[in-house]
Amino acid sequence: MSRLDSVIRRLQAQRACLDHAVELIADRDGCVLELGLGNGRTYDHLRSRLPERTIYVFEHEVRAHPDCIPPDRFLLLGDFRESVPAATGRIDTPAVLVHADIGSGDRAATAALAAFLGPALPPLLAPGAVVVADQALTIPGCTALPLPDGVAADRYHMYRRADARA
Repeated sequence: MSRLDSVIRRLQAQRACLDHAVELIADRDGCVLELGLGNGRTYDHLRSRLPERTIYVFEHEVRAHPDCIPPDRFLLLGDFRESVPAATGRIDTPAVLVHADIGSGDRAATAALAAFLGPALPPLLAPGAVVVADQALTIPGCTALPLPDGVAADRYHMYRRADARA
């Protein structure tokens, strides 16, 4: 498979998982967390799909398209290892949806970040929250969800936190 075909499949999987997650959280209250702004494409997609939701964005350094940069009050800058734990004091409502696009060209660094992120997320999650990620995560209190049709196993990942309403 060419690298072009691979990125197209990854982006299609990303969109399918995000759209499915939006459906899963439709009847739930909570904010959205975008971990990794990048060029701002998924942030833009989420804000178009969820215009009534507050979206907090975590990023090390903003390099996104100017139209895809969140307002300063919703932008948490810095290393995820610092900004994610510190977010509990800044975010006023638990997150009902998290999108984590944390992969990089450095496999070891990506694996280390994924190992950190899974255990760091639960304090930020609402009951029934959905996590969509480009990396496999081990998130205490969450179980893996089936992927939408057409998304290959391990291309993208979805998890749901236990629901206190059930």
